[in-house]
Amino acid sequence: MSNTHRRCNPGSQPSRLSQAIQGILLASALTASVAAHGEETTNRKSYHISGGSLGHALSQFARDAGILFTGESTLTDGKTSKGLDGEYTVEEGFRKLLAGTGLTYTITSDNAVAIRVAETGSDAASALPAVKVVGQVVDVNDPYNTAYNRTESSTATKTDTPIMETPMSIQVVPRAVMQDQQTTRVKDALENVSGVRSNTTLGYGTGFIIRGFRNQRVFRNGLVANGISIGGATELDTANLQNVEVLKGPAAMLFGRIEPGGLINVNTKRGEKSSRYSVEQRFGSYDFYRTEWDATGSLTDDQSLTYRFSGSNQNNNSFRDFNFNDRVSAYSSLTWRPSDATEMSLDVEGLDQDFQVDRGLFAIGDRPAPVPVERSYIDPNDPVDTLSNINLGFNLTHAFNDDWSLHHRFLATHNQSSDISVKPANAFTVQQFLNPSQGNRTYLRNIFSQTVKSQTYTTNLDLTGNINFLGTQHQPLVGFDYLRSTGSYLTRGNFVNPINGLGIDIYNPVYGIDPSFYDTALATPFPAGLNHSYMRDEWYGVYFQDHITLWDSVHLIGGGRYDWATTGRGRDATFSAAEAVLPERNDEGFSPRVGVLYQPVSWMSIYGNWTTSFGANNGVTATGSTIAPEIGEQYEAGLKTELFDRRLTTTLAYYHLAKENIMTRDLNSPDPSARAAIGQARSQGIELDMIGQITDGLSLIGNYAYTDARITKDYSGLQGNKMNNVPEHSGSMWLKYEIQNYEQLKGWSAGLGMFASGQRQGDDANTFALPGYARLDAFAAYRHDFKDTRLTAQLNIRNLLDKTYYESTDPFQNAPPRVGIYPGAPLTAIGSIRLEF
Repeated sequence: MSNTHRRCNPGSQPSRLSQAIQGILLASALTASVAAHGEETTNRKSYHISGGSLGHALSQFARDAGILFTGESTLTDGKTSKGLDGEYTVEEGFRKLLAGTGLTYTITSDNAVAIRVAETGSDAASALPAVKVVGQVVDVNDPYNTAYNRTESSTATKTDTPIMETPMSIQVVPRAVMQDQQTTRVKDALENVSGVRSNTTLGYGTGFIIRGFRNQRVFRNGLVANGISIGGATELDTANLQNVEVLKGPAAMLFGRIEPGGLINVNTKRGEKSSRYSVEQRFGSYDFYRTEWDATGSLTDDQSLTYRFSGSNQNNNSFRDFNFNDRVSAYSSLTWRPSDATEMSLDVEGLDQDFQVDRGLFAIGDRPAPVPVERSYIDPNDPVDTLSNINLGFNLTHAFNDDWSLHHRFLATHNQSSDISVKPANAFTVQQFLNPSQGNRTYLRNIFSQTVKSQTYTTNLDLTGNINFLGTQHQPLVGFDYLRSTGSYLTRGNFVNPINGLGIDIYNPVYGIDPSFYDTALATPFPAGLNHSYMRDEWYGVYFQDHITLWDSVHLIGGGRYDWATTGRGRDATFSAAEAVLPERNDEGFSPRVGVLYQPVSWMSIYGNWTTSFGANNGVTATGSTIAPEIGEQYEAGLKTELFDRRLTTTLAYYHLAKENIMTRDLNSPDPSARAAIGQARSQGIELDMIGQITDGLSLIGNYAYTDARITKDYSGLQGNKMNNVPEHSGSMWLKYEIQNYEQLKGWSAGLGMFASGQRQGDDANTFALPGYARLDAFAAYRHDFKDTRLTAQLNIRNLLDKTYYESTDPFQNAPPRVGIYPGAPLTAIGSIRLEF
């Protein structure tokens, strides 16, 4: 590997003090890596570090090598590096980063490093004294690593840009938090992020509100994981996840059609070179049993081929009557690194679930009905509902040279769900579902069945580079992506009129529906002649971005995207006929994004951005015509800090976000599939997120959001109303303490968390409200190490004070919000035993 040196002009040579401080910083990086890992510097590790300022490159190299690295960025002003892309030893990495800077190094026999000015010809400078520093390992993939803080996220820029240099609000929920909170569903992990609210339907685990706007699409490793979503939904299990990232605000510039509130991206686990295995058994309230496993390692002697196999098997009842869940998920991945410049990975993931949909509770007047939260108005004779998801993913990264790299992704997703259940009559209108002639206590019901199948194929190709131009550092990105998603939707039964014999007393229910009612529903197409739907969603997008760094402290990001989108939904008596009459709408649009960030000091950043989004609607009006695209626009400004030796990251943001042509049900049409645009809505607010460590033993993740989300332009009398399920005030705080200074208590840890929400309107008409709540959670754990094996026993209690609260209402997807209120679980205890080796 080349190691060219540059002669330093006397007037531009750094001062002896500056040289000494740089020597200390670089010595800290190298010797901490050696001391912390206890290995020779010949071990290789994969790095992807963008070119730019030398200070930034060295800091990122230190973090990626597993080192707690601090230092003022002004110490390396005026010096640049081409970065790293490939596998390097510690020595090779420093040699590459320091190439052309006029600096070099030597490693002494006692694992210290001496930094000196490179000798050229007869000119030489005295070597600086060696400095030995011991650092702290921070390996984000290490299962023994319990740190919460994460300093980088690729979702916001599709490049390895530190969060402190990204002029957007981006939050990361790491695996360590999910483990401490015993999270099994993504919706629970996202309670730790400001401005994100669960907004599920039928009890599924997907569907979210971000900054006031509903988002049903979830991304997986940077690609859409559920293109068409109607009737049912996908499910995401956390056993296979490394972390969950949330990019706030419109993300259309890089990711295409998506709601302007933000983007949720789950990152799956990848194979590691070192062999690691774990198995965990959980058990708890409501007959909860869950087994998780994880295994990784190398399949070849040269460690070029690695694998990952993980998954879970879960069986549980519910605090809700007649509800249960039997779910199996499995994930396997192969990663091949044929050279330092190339990496390929192939993964497959499957999930199969038998369960009972949850129809929730209902409102009486302006509040949820005064009935026990465990009471259900489905029936114990309801047939079992099913859901399955299959994901096949491929990733390729290739570095052409030190400056240019190619990244290709592909994802094929197949989703299928089928359910049949007893439901409230008049379910898609505002008509009364309680019988007034019987004192408004008889719940009028019918039976409805739906089957959904969808296939989504999506891919993208990104080219990134590093360019030095007129004293500025540029990191350009150009890319192309494509998505094609098709789906079929079959409806049977009668979801409008009440069925004689299915009424039930809401205060004294008697269960036991004759199975013949279900047989009749399955044999009844509804609406007659229109119960088969075929949907198609297709788009192409090209985008560009440039990340410009000025004076090591100013970061400018600008770019744009152009989309071509085709959408449509046909309805008829058969799927082939529905496809034949499919009406298509073609739309195209440009989505720009501009951001600026200034770092006056290394631990603080001030940023702002302006961005827009382009969407396309799959809905149709009552007359069958398609609906114009949704357009979003956001202004945002904020402050980021890294405190306590850069271990605690905070983001404070103010935003103003508007969206036009919002699609909703047309309440003036008896057709439940008819859509109309209610006009415009806007959301504005303040968000605060914190994550990391205050001391070696005290970790936290917390947030607060003030959100003012309202309908500002409407054609059906809703103008000025608050948007549904969006509290004005919400937040959470989770603290974990690991005992470290008392040998007798070593291995013990405990945590306490509060998750709170203010009052929320249950629907856009603001006819009823969900009361505010504060939920207290706690956990305690003990771990014991046996050489290379660790045994951990843990107890989690959710809703410690056993408070009654309501999470959300149905987003008018399977029921009007008034008859789709989903309560939170009472006090729930989960115990676990985990073995890692």
